[in-house]
Amino acid sequence: MDEKMTTFERRQRILTLLDKQSVVKVVTLAEQFDVSEGTVRNDLAALEDEQRLKRVRGGATIVEYTPALITARLDQKAIINVDAKRRIARWAADMVADGDAIAMDASSTVQHMIPYLQQYRRLTIITNGLETATLLAESTPHTIILVGGMIGANPHSVTGLLGAGMLESLHIRIAFVSGVGFTLEQGLTEYDLAEAELKIALVENASQIVALIDSTKFGKVGFAPCLEVGSLTNLVTDSKASSESIHQLQQEGVIVTVCGERTVTSYRSDGGKPAYRIGFANLTETDISFSVEVRKGLERAAELEQIELVLADNKLSGEQALRVAEYLIEKDVDLVIEYQIDAGINSLIMNKFAQVEIPVIAVDIPMVGATFFGADNYRSGHIAGIELGHWIQEHWAGEYDRLIILEEPRVGTLPAARLTGQVDGLQEILGDMDPGKRIYLDSGNTSRISETRTDETLQALPRGYRFAVVCFNDDAAYGALRAARNLGREENIAIVGQGCDRIIRSELRKRTKAIIGSTAFMPDRYGEKLIELAKHILAGRPVPPAVYMEHVFIDAGNVDRYYPVNR
Repeated sequence: MDEKMTTFERRQRILTLLDKQSVVKVVTLAEQFDVSEGTVRNDLAALEDEQRLKRVRGGATIVEYTPALITARLDQKAIINVDAKRRIARWAADMVADGDAIAMDASSTVQHMIPYLQQYRRLTIITNGLETATLLAESTPHTIILVGGMIGANPHSVTGLLGAGMLESLHIRIAFVSGVGFTLEQGLTEYDLAEAELKIALVENASQIVALIDSTKFGKVGFAPCLEVGSLTNLVTDSKASSESIHQLQQEGVIVTVCGERTVTSYRSDGGKPAYRIGFANLTETDISFSVEVRKGLERAAELEQIELVLADNKLSGEQALRVAEYLIEKDVDLVIEYQIDAGINSLIMNKFAQVEIPVIAVDIPMVGATFFGADNYRSGHIAGIELGHWIQEHWAGEYDRLIILEEPRVGTLPAARLTGQVDGLQEILGDMDPGKRIYLDSGNTSRISETRTDETLQALPRGYRFAVVCFNDDAAYGALRAARNLGREENIAIVGQGCDRIIRSELRKRTKAIIGSTAFMPDRYGEKLIELAKHILAGRPVPPAVYMEHVFIDAGNVDRYYPVNR
């Protein structure tokens, strides 16, 4: 045991052990880390408060469900084509919104949606799946309604129509279903007649019916007919589905989404030729909710405008972004919307697109030769700095000991202006600060790295110190919060963010004292503005070199006004 291990490092080790063995014991951990059992119990209590584990007699068990953990809980049929099922389920989960009432059948593909439903608030989920209901209850805070009546040959689901009458009075926005087989002639089919009948009742009052059908089920027919193709509004599948099947589904009025390993493409329900084909190279599809919100808004806007989207993931990597650029060129897109963090490689990417005369819109991070769209970085930062200054003035009599600046060195000077704006705004209220008070930390653009960096900094300075924290984005802000929370120092830290992402909105609703607020970029509204800008460019109309979003500072007092939750 390394005597220099910090509290943060010890707790991270505990979580790593839980990932591997599901249960840990206090006695074992105390021996392994060479600390007292009381110290371990404090660690477990703190991690339980963060809902990262569940304490049990003598130790703790895992509570943070992941796709891999849920896969291990499923029966053997769930392992077939599992990677495709995860991609399909992740995409389907993005169709859900806070406050929704949704239905989920007992299928293994639909079960893979569960870890992606943790991010939402106040869902009501109706299901006939025993395993589905159990996993949802264990891993999410949502209201779960189990319907059916009898346990048949499949021990993972409830069948029969006992209690199904209550479904007639419920209003379900989206029903997510799958089956053992799918053909254009027979539609969705099941092995068991009773399960098919209950599935019909489950979706009867749904505004949308979304079928999650991996390619292994195309062409197969089960014993019992369930749902006709014409009853489906959407079908989500993987890239091995045949183009002929996709075209026929379009002719039947079904919107088809194909989830490939690198890209996702949605096809119009009328089968007609799209007005344009636009490529979207996203910042990342993991870890950062902001980029997911941008993509979801873009999808909605593209569908309304009958534009085909070709989606790809830059994975926060310049090298990956170069590969994605080549892929989008191969797909013969009319325009590219590029969301890419490594400013040092932008000229190479732009050169590739310039050679084939594909226009580019750069999201949030400028690229020479592209039309810029996104945050007015200095202004958004300045708004947050002003609010932080007022808060420190009111609560700490205008005094603080250190300013932590969680930056992202890769992005270049213009996005970094949001940090300059925060510092300037803070000084505008509190006066010029001693440069020696400033601590610059590399956020790594993720909450995990920000947490580590902040933890190290807080532990190196006296417990009585008060810290003001300005951040490149909300992932950095959340990392700083977690570090302070782990160390029991939330009372002595004041954090402002940039973006007002879902995770910060959740903390504001909890009235978390350390989070003062965040300047909203409204990523969910990027899509409609991006598509409108793209249409102007493709039509040859003049556009300004930069188009900015409007910004507002969100705090605990106004979060529900700007981001209402459906009730």
